[in-house]
Amino acid sequence: QVRLVESGGGLVQPGGSLRLSCAASGLTLGNYAIGWIRQAPGKGREGVLCISTEGLSTYYADSVKGRFTISRDTAKNTMYLQMNVLRPADTAYYYCALDTSRTTCTGYGPLQYDYWGPGTQVTVSS
Repeated sequence: QVRLVESGGGLVQPGGSLRLSCAASGLTLGNYAIGWIRQAPGKGREGVLCISTEGLSTYYADSVKGRFTISRDTAKNTMYLQMNVLRPADTAYYYCALDTSRTTCTGYGPLQYDYWGPGTQVTVSS
């Protein structure tokens, strides 16, 4: 059974940093394209970042370029979202996800994943 579980969310002040983790079980993260998606209050889901099996990142949200990075640790079967210089507009529920049908991000929709975690709340506020 495939399972993804996020952790690391919480309350942070504007300008601060957080690192979200997504632990996978039931499959090997390194074999698939993986990504992070967020949903702000009252808005639809928004793709944030995707990373291919070769380590190439695709940004879907221009507002996070230069501030957010995605990575994976194959030994721990875990992926990460490092978020720096956080803004109140980054407040959202963050989900990790993966697509077992592909290894790349290019040419695919920002929400095109077949397995999702339950999400973790990130609140940026003073």
